[in-house]
Amino acid sequence: MPKIDSLSKQLIVLLAATSALGPAGMQILLPALPVIQADFSVSNDVAQLTLSLSMLSIAIGTLVYGPMSDKYGRKPIMLLGIFIAIIGSIFCYLADSIGWLIAGRIVQAFGGAVGLVLARAIVRDVYDAEESARVIATLVMVMVIAPMMSPALGGEMMKYFGWESVFLVVASASLIIFVFLILRQPETLVTPVPFKGVGSMLRTFASLLESRAFCGYAFCVTFVSVVFFSFISAAPEIMVSVLNRPPTEYGYYFVLVPIGFMIGNYITRHFGRSISIDSMIVMGSAIAIGGIMLAIVLTILGINHPLALFVPVSIAVCGNGITLPNAQASAINEFPQYAGSASGLTGFLQMTVSAVAAQFVALIFNGTAYPLLITMLLASVISLLLFRWGVPARTATS
Repeated sequence: MPKIDSLSKQLIVLLAATSALGPAGMQILLPALPVIQADFSVSNDVAQLTLSLSMLSIAIGTLVYGPMSDKYGRKPIMLLGIFIAIIGSIFCYLADSIGWLIAGRIVQAFGGAVGLVLARAIVRDVYDAEESARVIATLVMVMVIAPMMSPALGGEMMKYFGWESVFLVVASASLIIFVFLILRQPETLVTPVPFKGVGSMLRTFASLLESRAFCGYAFCVTFVSVVFFSFISAAPEIMVSVLNRPPTEYGYYFVLVPIGFMIGNYITRHFGRSISIDSMIVMGSAIAIGGIMLAIVLTILGINHPLALFVPVSIAVCGNGITLPNAQASAINEFPQYAGSASGLTGFLQMTVSAVAAQFVALIFNGTAYPLLITMLLASVISLLLFRWGVPARTATS
């Protein structure tokens, strides 16, 4: 198969929508978590499993889809994952207990994970390292902004049609994407990599982890993601029990977060040719740490308003919008012949650690925003330190 020279803008948008499907399906339910907790008469940490276990399911999916796509091609595996997402969404809509809802969320998330891995792998199939970072910035922008906007949609759907209705939205979106993928997505994998079993897959992952640079970039991505997922796991409860606001209001303030991410992505796309990738990662990390520290200061001062939380977090997420696409592209570029596996392993680390962090934040919640903000600050600092460990400063400035 001849190599494709470039991807059309329409296809990039389609890939971005596909990569957003899993996270959007996961986050659209966030405003309803307090309501689900009341409807099923369960504790906050049990209701939180609808989020954290779906994140873990995405992590497992990202680990599986990469090697499968390296052997069988990007398009058939992409279609398989979207079909699973449709089935899982219908399952969630029909669930009549918290156990069945959690099970449905696991299936839905596993299917939706396919876009997270394969959209990036498809971009790396077509573009070199520098250009792929800019294209991935566009993918990441949609991948993060669409899920960030989904809580507002989920809140409105919950208000008028009940929380179950959000799963019809996810199922419908999945079906539309499925049809367009059949019609528009080309196969970009030129040379299939034979899959020789689970042992071979694990050896490939082990070889990736032996690369200090890969680990530096991949774990940078991982802990940047912890910042965001810790926030979305705790913020709905903070809105209700700390700030005394209705659950539906969360979605409206949350709009500030994607605005911050959009600004960060714009910086990446605009300055990507003039500032090195590694320097962009450092700059983004510094902005993120500053934003979280501002949120802590405002909390210490006793400013008890949603803007005192969401504005600083949007600044931090602006930094993440700079760091994330550059670190993701660099991690995949370390082993271009294993783009699917590298993308899958990065996604697995990203979602597994984020799932643990999200559940941890729910468990240590003490009626204040401090556990959340301290977790976010630690994750941002760890992300920067691990990047510096994996990628020496002399390389970052070269």
